[in-house]
Amino acid sequence: FLLAGVLRAEVKTGLDVLKEQNFGPLLGKRAGVLVNHTAQDRDGRPLVDLLMEAPGVTLVAVFTPEHGLTGKMEHGAPVPDSVYPGTEIPVHSLYGETKRPTAEQMKDIDVLVCDLPDIGTRFYTYATSMGYALEETARGGKEFVLLDRPNPLGGMAMEGLVLSSEVRHFTAYFSVPTRHGLTLGELARWHNEKAALNARLLVVPMEGWRRSMLWPQTEMPFLAPSPNIPTPRAALLYSGIGAFESTNVSVGRGTHTPFEVFGAPWMRNITVARTLSRQRLPGLRFKPVTFRPTSDRYKGQVCYGVQIVVTDTRRARPVDLFVHAACALRDSSPKDFKPRWDEMPRVVGTPEWKDWFLSGEKPERLLERARATIDVFRIERLGILLY
Repeated sequence: FLLAGVLRAEVKTGLDVLKEQNFGPLLGKRAGVLVNHTAQDRDGRPLVDLLMEAPGVTLVAVFTPEHGLTGKMEHGAPVPDSVYPGTEIPVHSLYGETKRPTAEQMKDIDVLVCDLPDIGTRFYTYATSMGYALEETARGGKEFVLLDRPNPLGGMAMEGLVLSSEVRHFTAYFSVPTRHGLTLGELARWHNEKAALNARLLVVPMEGWRRSMLWPQTEMPFLAPSPNIPTPRAALLYSGIGAFESTNVSVGRGTHTPFEVFGAPWMRNITVARTLSRQRLPGLRFKPVTFRPTSDRYKGQVCYGVQIVVTDTRRARPVDLFVHAACALRDSSPKDFKPRWDEMPRVVGTPEWKDWFLSGEKPERLLERARATIDVFRIERLGILLY
């Protein structure tokens, strides 16, 4: 079919491809799955249900990441263990008492199948859950099968510093740029190689997906991977505006447009909006607004903020935007803008960022530092790309 005058191939996810293979790699094996509500085939059928019906496959356990099996629990809220509805299959939380599958939970499993969404940003926790699970399967001699899905931000653009080896945290686990341009399958291959895991890893690749595709070009429905990423636009802007969660700035949680606005009761929003507008950042426009969050930071308070209008998703660079916006807040509200410096390295990539920022470095210089690390990463990642 034609879209905007361009012939587009039908995108099949790794699950769709595995289904066409009649679940061949899983036949005769006891399987666990690491999933949430988005693990569906093109007909909307959950992976768990498909495996329960697949001849020759025995499903013995389900593992879930942050936000739980339904994807509706709020960020940071511990997820309890449960049982898969209508069955006696245990659902083990990897965002509760443990963030890793335990040896006891894995003892009856031959293969762990991972089908998680990712939104292309290093500090989104699903990727780390995948990484932890990959490590545990390698440690236990189990197989790991990853069913690949599109990166909604595409596979071309990369932004932000490559994570320093000095920084390791659940939200800062892979030495990749903030916006890394990899699919989750490619990230698994990267981790398996760079961490020398020697895992028994099989990535079932997509068909029809190209690196140049942003989410709208996939023609796939967007299932919100977590409560505050309701749209592909929010996913795009999260890669930059999400970094403000390590400061005293609201990112619009508790509004109808999370990550499309940022602000605070003390912000000089007209000044910040004008400063950003003068930078003429590609694909973005800015408007001063007010908003009152119903939850999270500044709940019930009027925030003076900036609305981000995306005019061109392909050209927009949200991580660059964060750097410009943070510098604008530093310069316009030096006494009020308060980064939490113990957390900031996890989102910006290095503890050195504090010294650079507080010394008054201009956004252009901070971005030059990031682009230098990306130039190296761009070459290093070539061997693990699948598309």
